[in-house]
Amino acid sequence: MTGPLTPMLTALLGRLPIGWLQLVHNKGRLAAALSGVAFANVLIFMQLGFLGALVESIRLPYTVLNGDILVSASDANTLFDGSPLPRNRLYQALGVEGVASATGFYYGRIDWKQPDGTIRTMDLFGVDPTGAPFRDPVLAAQVESLALPDTALMDSLTRNVPGDLFAGIEAGEPYRFETRGRELTVTGTFEIGGGFSADGYLVVSDQTFLRLFPARLPGAPNYVLVRLAPGTERSTVLAGLRAALPASDSAVWTLDEAAARDQRFQTTQKPVGVVFGFGVVIGVLVGVIIVYQVLSTDVADHIREYATFKAMGYPQRFFLGIVFEEAFILALFGFVPGVLVALGLYAAVAAGTGLPIFMPAGRPVLVFLGTLAMCTLSGAIATRRLARANPAELF
Repeated sequence: MTGPLTPMLTALLGRLPIGWLQLVHNKGRLAAALSGVAFANVLIFMQLGFLGALVESIRLPYTVLNGDILVSASDANTLFDGSPLPRNRLYQALGVEGVASATGFYYGRIDWKQPDGTIRTMDLFGVDPTGAPFRDPVLAAQVESLALPDTALMDSLTRNVPGDLFAGIEAGEPYRFETRGRELTVTGTFEIGGGFSADGYLVVSDQTFLRLFPARLPGAPNYVLVRLAPGTERSTVLAGLRAALPASDSAVWTLDEAAARDQRFQTTQKPVGVVFGFGVVIGVLVGVIIVYQVLSTDVADHIREYATFKAMGYPQRFFLGIVFEEAFILALFGFVPGVLVALGLYAAVAAGTGLPIFMPAGRPVLVFLGTLAMCTLSGAIATRRLARANPAELF
């Protein structure tokens, strides 16, 4: 095991790789240490993966909207929790210079009981079929069909739904189900994907939406989607809209700003986002403790040898170099299995839950640098005894 790496490390360090040789001398301890670092890496990767899936699932519904600016109620923190807007805000928006069109849409949530008795929670868009509310080409091509009463389009990435249901819809066989006392007929599909609060999405006309929610007022959509005239400066129109619409009940954002606010609120104010962030911290602490235990035990086992080196006049940085060498080796060799296991778990979670969990290119680099810092910190703590001790006291 030491054969091919020892000369490479010797050439790289310019000295005998004492740290490497000490680690491989006790192979059982090395295996336990690498398992601990790999476990900490998997824990961090999974927490970051879930947090990333939360952020991505929040962003996805914004990406299908065909607009440049979103007008919401001033109390809206997410797509789901905003109050209705007076329809007059739509007409006021149309009067702002640079606005080409404005269309209102409703947003709600329903339960869909499947034939096997399970319940799927669906986020619901209620849109004007003539208002071109979606930029997604699949949705845009089908939205006019929603003019028929009680007609719907369904997200084919809805979680835990038999695939043959969507295959039948796409083959021209409408699917019917009852919700909130009405029967909806699903005539087409699109793709967004479920998140942490709902399993998927439905799109209906604004009139169908109001039949499903009879308590809602026809003149009070949740949002107004604004499109700009060609060549118009967006910042100018934003300023114009904010001046024209009362801040007491309206807020004006670009779609990207609205999505970012939603993500920020749900990751810092909602329990699920806070839990995933805290899980990353726990993963780091687990890794620090495991590596510290390994390195401190190694230092204790070789304390007489270190005392001899110290008595010979070797400085503290020499001992730090040995321990940091061990920390780097543990970080590197523990990271590789950690990232491979995490990739497999990402695929399993995505297949089982439909969550948009994946490995961005920068995440392994970030986690490796964090692992290296974690192991280095543990190594620095483990050498404190050497830094303070008199060589004679170590024998």
